[in-house]
Amino acid sequence: MSTIKHNSQLQCYRWPLGARPCGGSVRLRLSAPEGCVCTLRVWSDKGESKLPMALRGYMSGSALYEATLPLPEKPQLLWYYFIIQMGEETVWYGNNDEQLGGEGQRYSHQPPSFQLTVYDRDYQTPEWMHDGVLYQIFVDRFCDGGQPLLDRKPRLTTHDSWDELPNPYCELPYGSDLKHDFFGGNLRGVIQKLPYLRKLGVTVLYLNPIFEAQSNHKYDTGDYERVDPTFGTNEDFALLCREAKKLGMRVMLDGVFSHTGDNSVYFNRYGLYDSVGAYQSKDSPYAPWYHFDRFPDEYGCWWGFQSLPEVDENNPAYREFIIRGENSVAAQWIRRGASGWRLDVADELPDDFICELRARVKRENPDAAVLGEVWEDASHKEAYGKIRSYALGRSLDSVMNYPLRAALLDFFTGRRDATAFARTVLSLHENYPPPLFYALMNLIGSHDRARAINVLAGLSGEDLPKEQWREIKVDGPHYEMAKKKLTAAFALICALPGMPAIYYGDEAGAQGAGDPYNRGTYPWGREDQELIHTYEQLIARRRSEPLWRRGTLDILAPHPDVLLVVRAVENGRDALGRKAQGGRVLFAINRRQETIRLLPDLTDPRLAPFARSIAEMVLPPLTPRTFRA
Repeated sequence: MSTIKHNSQLQCYRWPLGARPCGGSVRLRLSAPEGCVCTLRVWSDKGESKLPMALRGYMSGSALYEATLPLPEKPQLLWYYFIIQMGEETVWYGNNDEQLGGEGQRYSHQPPSFQLTVYDRDYQTPEWMHDGVLYQIFVDRFCDGGQPLLDRKPRLTTHDSWDELPNPYCELPYGSDLKHDFFGGNLRGVIQKLPYLRKLGVTVLYLNPIFEAQSNHKYDTGDYERVDPTFGTNEDFALLCREAKKLGMRVMLDGVFSHTGDNSVYFNRYGLYDSVGAYQSKDSPYAPWYHFDRFPDEYGCWWGFQSLPEVDENNPAYREFIIRGENSVAAQWIRRGASGWRLDVADELPDDFICELRARVKRENPDAAVLGEVWEDASHKEAYGKIRSYALGRSLDSVMNYPLRAALLDFFTGRRDATAFARTVLSLHENYPPPLFYALMNLIGSHDRARAINVLAGLSGEDLPKEQWREIKVDGPHYEMAKKKLTAAFALICALPGMPAIYYGDEAGAQGAGDPYNRGTYPWGREDQELIHTYEQLIARRRSEPLWRRGTLDILAPHPDVLLVVRAVENGRDALGRKAQGGRVLFAINRRQETIRLLPDLTDPRLAPFARSIAEMVLPPLTPRTFRA
């Protein structure tokens, strides 16, 4: 069979590489047998075109065909593949089966396409995101600040000891006698621990929802304009922002705008608020925010949870309240000191809602950010029957990097090898504009999944009934091995572009299977100090070396158990186009539990500059190593 090849991640086939700003052009090449008639098909939601490819020379025994693709002046996703006429035979060449870009495949039919992201040439994201280290806090479980405020709400289920495990969730409705359990963490507690977070190296605090709500998780918003009384006051939040700023830290809020709580000012199902809610009357000013199939008990709700009635984000009154009004929710909390919003279930919000919200936030503070919860590749997320791209420069600043989380955990638990990890990250690198890619929230743990140390120990509970999750304990050899894997995974995150993100307590050895046990209290007085110290060292190294934050990226997988990450600055410019001092650094990690001796291919131009130090690489188990050119 004749050789046909295109690799979207090699400059000999595609130049310039990666996502591109509007205007300009991209040169695309295909190697194929001489005498072929090659055509480049390019398409988007705006239409399609077919460009003839001309013979430009030879490479590795094959003819090299070339076409220059003019890029549109408006942001959009372009897709392309190749049609090759070889005598009487027609073949196609497109993306690989996994659709991860890089080297493609030959097909006998119309193939999956390669992606080319064309983004707004004015797209910028805040500098502090490129350099940041983020810490996520579930407020009720972080620190009570010595001033428990739970008595501000009657009839709450509370704990006698901070060190107890959370209770299983109660399935009863969120009525006046709420059965969710509370520990008493609050904003004053976060303020009290700012020195600890500064010493750790944190620069950004992301708080899970803090607005008044009946649940302990606060994703059932009751009042967008008021901090929950058990957390403190609006003034406490402003104080937190001021104190954090003094220590070089910013605060991001969690915005839950696809639904409210049924126990809210706006819906008021149980009559706990001094308002006429949508549930109470069709004449309520909030009634148009919601959709009722049969008033009042049948209504649209988030994923079937009746406690979470969905809102119509296109309703003018709702948009006025959240975005457009002089004292809108989006604006007033930026004025109180927030540095941005993390948008819950961003792919369930209309595109123009996100764009408008981001624009409003930027008007209040051009240096503020809007980060989205998107679990897949955010450049082509498919939701509700359409492709949603958050990488065009007009909606989100960046996203939570769940694909990286999955790749990390799969790699360090042996489910996938180094090549699979590299392909995942390089695909994101190819599809995301640099302003987005270098601002990613690179997480290992989160409030929606079992604790990282549990997953790495093989004790996440996924294979067990929920009733048994409470009894899961990671200890002894299981804990020590999972701890080594966790530090190796965090070291790898610190070697990649984007914001390393820590889920509160992961750095201290916190454990927990699925929700609610992944939301246990921070283990004050029981911390794994060795683990904390390792996190401090890894963060300090990253923050002291611009190469780790802004250098270009290459990832190699020379062995199924070994990853190499190369970061570089050349020609006086970093990956974001800023002036920077040149240099190269190489990160290596071996996931095996025994030492690997590796003889790298020094003919690879990415590794050749390190020839003196890596002629033979001795990589101990789960121990990060760095080399300089």
